Amino acid sequence: MNFKHISYVMTVLREGSITAASKKLFVSQPALSQTIKQIEQDLGAPIFDRNTDPISLTCAGQKYVEAAQRMLDIERNLRAEIAETKKEIHGRIRLGISVQRGLQILPLVVPELSRQYPYIKLELVEQGSATLERLTAEGQCDLSLITTSEKPNRLRYVLIENEELVLMASRSTDLAHRFADGEPIEITEARDERFVSMREGHSVRTIQDRLFERHHLSPTILMETNNMEAGKHVAARANAVMLIPHVYITNSLDLQYRIQCHPILNNDYERHFYLCYRQGMHLTRYMEDFVRIVCEKLAVPFNLPGED
Repeated sequence: MNFKHISYVMTVLREGSITAASKKLFVSQPALSQTIKQIEQDLGAPIFDRNTDPISLTCAGQKYVEAAQRMLDIERNLRAEIAETKKEIHGRIRLGISVQRGLQILPLVVPELSRQYPYIKLELVEQGSATLERLTAEGQCDLSLITTSEKPNRLRYVLIENEELVLMASRSTDLAHRFADGEPIEITEARDERFVSMREGHSVRTIQDRLFERHHLSPTILMETNNMEAGKHVAARANAVMLIPHVYITNSLDLQYRIQCHPILNNDYERHFYLCYRQGMHLTRYMEDFVRIVCEKLAVPFNLPGED
């Protein structure tokens, strides 16, 4: 197992096919196929199940990827520790964050980080929380600020903020005419309303899909979006409703006369806001300070979890 082969296998897994991976790696498809076959021969078992779309891992492939991720962690940790030993102040943080949370947090945090570490580059990976959780577990993000209800064993979590998911309704909806602002309701009360929905890959969408499935709902979806800010404004003006964290509407003074909000009864799908990173990853001093700055700016305790 070498780092070039690891890169090839991980790229095939991320891209979902050998053809797509060959374009990403700038190698020919036959050459990449031959390399993957050679890796599998050396391993003594197939890594990929080629009968699925997208391509998926076999049991042996899963073990290969887990071992590969440990090797990548060791290599990244070594480089980080050597850099700190040499007292280098250059580096990077690959930060996973949603566009919505970026608007809230980055203007508070980046100026302070830049003042303390002027040569640290912040590389943003802007995706939904569910996608960022996976990318962090795969080692494609160093740190991620995500909202989630599940905690994969490969990650460590720092609780930043508790969240409440509410149903935001335009005041022109039938639902708003039947219930007072702030009144808790069952999600089934919105079965005849049009929904503005986050796209797959966002934790809000995951909870929404679970609620719909549990209650056998198939409401009309007016629009899907990756942008929660755009979504809430469309819902407010288009006679629609939207499942949304309450934190995203508490400061929207321009919407207060257009919408009302309802806590969801019998919603046991909790979601909270965390900073997460891979278990076993060495956090550099500037990464730890980034976490500290986030906690300070959002007025939460700074407490990194210890190693097992």
